[in-house]
Amino acid sequence: MTEPVYVRWLEDLDNDDVSSVGGKNASLGEMIGNLREQGVRVPGGFATTADAYRAFVAHNELEDTIRELTEALAREEKSLKQVGKAIREAFLQGEFPDDIEEAIRDAYEELATRNEKKNLPVAVRSSATAEDLPEASFAGQQETFLNIRGGDDLIDACRKCYASLFTDRALNYREHRGFDHLKLALSVGVQKMVGSDKACAGVMFSLDTDTGFPDVVVINATWGLGETVVQGTVDPDEYRVFKPGLENKERVPILSKKCGSKKEKMIYASRGSAPTRTVNTKKAERETLVLGDDDILTLARWAVSIEKHYHTPMDMEWAKDSESGKLYCVQARPETVHSQKQSGAFKSYRLEGTGEVLSRGVAIGESIAAGRVRVLDSPKEIDRFEDGDVLVTERTDPDWGPVMKRATAIITDHGGRTSHAAIVSRELGVPAIVGTGSGTKDLKDGQEVTVSCAEGSEGRIYEGILEYEEKDIETGDLPEAPVELMINLAAPDAAFRWWRLPVHGVGLARMEFIINNVIKIHPLALARFDGVKDRKVRKRIEELTAGYEDKTGYFVEHLSRGIAMIAASQYPDPVIVRMSDFKTNEYASLIGGDQFEPREENPMLGFRGASRYYSDRYRDGFALECQAVKKAREEIGLDNIVVMIPFVRSLREADRVIEVMAEHGLRRGENGLQLYMMCEIPSNVFLAEQFAERFDGFSIGSNDLTQLVLGVDRDSEELSELFDERDEAVKTAIVQVIEKAHRSGCKVGICGQAPSDYPDFAQFLVDSGIDSISLNPDSVLDILEIWREDKTR
Repeated sequence: MTEPVYVRWLEDLDNDDVSSVGGKNASLGEMIGNLREQGVRVPGGFATTADAYRAFVAHNELEDTIRELTEALAREEKSLKQVGKAIREAFLQGEFPDDIEEAIRDAYEELATRNEKKNLPVAVRSSATAEDLPEASFAGQQETFLNIRGGDDLIDACRKCYASLFTDRALNYREHRGFDHLKLALSVGVQKMVGSDKACAGVMFSLDTDTGFPDVVVINATWGLGETVVQGTVDPDEYRVFKPGLENKERVPILSKKCGSKKEKMIYASRGSAPTRTVNTKKAERETLVLGDDDILTLARWAVSIEKHYHTPMDMEWAKDSESGKLYCVQARPETVHSQKQSGAFKSYRLEGTGEVLSRGVAIGESIAAGRVRVLDSPKEIDRFEDGDVLVTERTDPDWGPVMKRATAIITDHGGRTSHAAIVSRELGVPAIVGTGSGTKDLKDGQEVTVSCAEGSEGRIYEGILEYEEKDIETGDLPEAPVELMINLAAPDAAFRWWRLPVHGVGLARMEFIINNVIKIHPLALARFDGVKDRKVRKRIEELTAGYEDKTGYFVEHLSRGIAMIAASQYPDPVIVRMSDFKTNEYASLIGGDQFEPREENPMLGFRGASRYYSDRYRDGFALECQAVKKAREEIGLDNIVVMIPFVRSLREADRVIEVMAEHGLRRGENGLQLYMMCEIPSNVFLAEQFAERFDGFSIGSNDLTQLVLGVDRDSEELSELFDERDEAVKTAIVQVIEKAHRSGCKVGICGQAPSDYPDFAQFLVDSGIDSISLNPDSVLDILEIWREDKTR
């Protein structure tokens, strides 16, 4: 008979050893053995085996105790709390058989010798033998102990890990899933502790955790040990990296950087019985991004390598050592939410009502729910909670599981996209808003609210029960469109929501949204900051641009990353980015804008579009727009970006804009750059052949074209009945421009509102030979359904 093996070194393990050492430890061994050559660093260590656990149970005669107590739980003779406490106490009073204790102590001494450090600090993690299987994810249900030093403390930590197999949350989970408590075992992973207490750590996913968009890596980072991110006690930094762009080492495909508040960090304890302690961060730490570009890209490349090796999206933890400055991957397991969803099926939500916004935070998921607020301080208050209530609390951990399962929505004061509340809400399929900062104070117990995660990355809690639309969408059943369908987008944070739609790019990406909602400052107030006169405006600009030596860098970075996010959502299909098309009154409403904008009686027909770009009055602002587009295309690497110029009144104006763009490094045809223009002025129709010599394509703006063909102010309530894109005069203009453009070898699309509002107008465009139709995302499926019905008649 083969002698049982109680301890195995991680480098000797692979994925075939899950039954012996659990998914977590098997995965560590798999990475050490297969990904080292790709640069992925994993801290060395060892794991106790399932045989060691079973020998401990037998040695301490625990099997009968476990069976009797869990059967009493199943018969509801004892409570979950009573059973869990009794089993854990039995484990904690148990002793390791001498040969197992000796094997663990010897392995620890060997690990310390390998690292040339006496009393080597180690991380001690639990790994259930059925853990991290997609159909039975036990992640976070067992305990982890950090900064454990010395053989005595290690043995004690191993005993506590065994006991944690019977936490209340783990018992409850297995009871509901039908797992036999006696057939499970637990392996303890012991790894060299990465010294991140004086550096940083976090988690990452190889897909977008909210939408399942597969082409990004999402990285969360905080100062100190990574447990604060996992537990959701901090609002971490968040970075998104475009995976296809990682193949070109000359590019920096970082789509977004968000600085979290990071109000506290976990570090090693130098005194007392606890091995770690949590302290407040300094102001400079809270305001500084944790990771530089090189580390962000290194982690992203590791995520791609790990995902490719496992052939599935992955959920990983990482840490940076303060002494060596090296990054390490300390855990990797399959992502268990989006990777199991059918790619062709999803739900679409749209808020129809409006109300006062009571609180805001990070939106988790894309859905909407409504219910009555229940503010809880502890999961022990579950008796106050009714099915369908909205859970509001400071933060959650696995003990909150039974409460969260009954909630229609979850709101927390603290945490980011990879916090416990965020992860569990995705698994449950309920909307969550985390990191509100003050949700427990903003919301009142018993108050009726609507929780919306369907409006981009910011989640909003509205007062009252609002009307909203919920659609079940199955894209696989939809017919082929008779023309190329594209979508109109404005908010970068919402772009990934629509990646499953059967479209071929973005027909209109509105730059104004990014400037207005993200940047907020007038570009000239940055380019000419020394000339800003208003003291309050100067102070506000200083606050928003903190950390930027050159204030124009604030504008270029935020605009370029916003554009890149939209472009990434449809890569490699074309994404047509329209340069800014604010009117003077809209520009004036930006911070500092009032000083730089003229006052016009009719801004709709005034200083807008192309006329601004070459004018000395706005030329410096347009230079920043060009720099942002160039950075998005050439540095970040989204070369599917097409540039579009709005409101080009004349051929001379077109030439002047093209000349100014070339001065800023945006030359038509260079690096594959295509240049489009909006067709929204009658002169564009009359001179379509001449404009086609200067541009690669036209995009019809039906709102302005209708306004100028019919002479009707599109904002006039008095004339609203006359404003109709389906008027014969407007349709004649559209037919003419399509015919003239095609004769000149130029493409024509439409990005105006009309085809989204009027299906019959969309059919008219198809019949007229248009090349593409760009719709509001929530209109795409409706149009396809109408076309399918027309075919079946």
